[in-house]
Amino acid sequence: MQHKAAYAPLHMRMAMVPITRVATAAWQGIFLLGLLFHSFGRFVGIAILIFIVLTAFQLITLPVEFDASRRAKARLVELGIVRGDEAQGVSRVLNAAALTYVAAMVTSVMTLLQFLLLSRDRR
Repeated sequence: MQHKAAYAPLHMRMAMVPITRVATAAWQGIFLLGLLFHSFGRFVGIAILIFIVLTAFQLITLPVEFDASRRAKARLVELGIVRGDEAQGVSRVLNAAALTYVAAMVTSVMTLLQFLLLSRDRR
């Protein structure tokens, strides 16, 4: 439904997918190299920049997932799959599913803050 409606945040998210695949592997490798070669200060800056990309991806994903849940609720009722008394339960489950992306974003932000604090301590 989002593809058909040309939902802009979805297109932004999809454009970032290849970048985030590389970034996910890269930041971990760079971080470990910094620890192994005792050059943490040199490598942590690169890891932070990469992790900023991953955090931005999490942020862009939020409206996509909340919109998907909203659309799904409406569509399930429209198709008669969910009826009156079931709607509240379905809504709670879909809201909980969308909130998992909030948890992922908060985790990403907290990890980024941890890296920033580590880099400050290593200077």
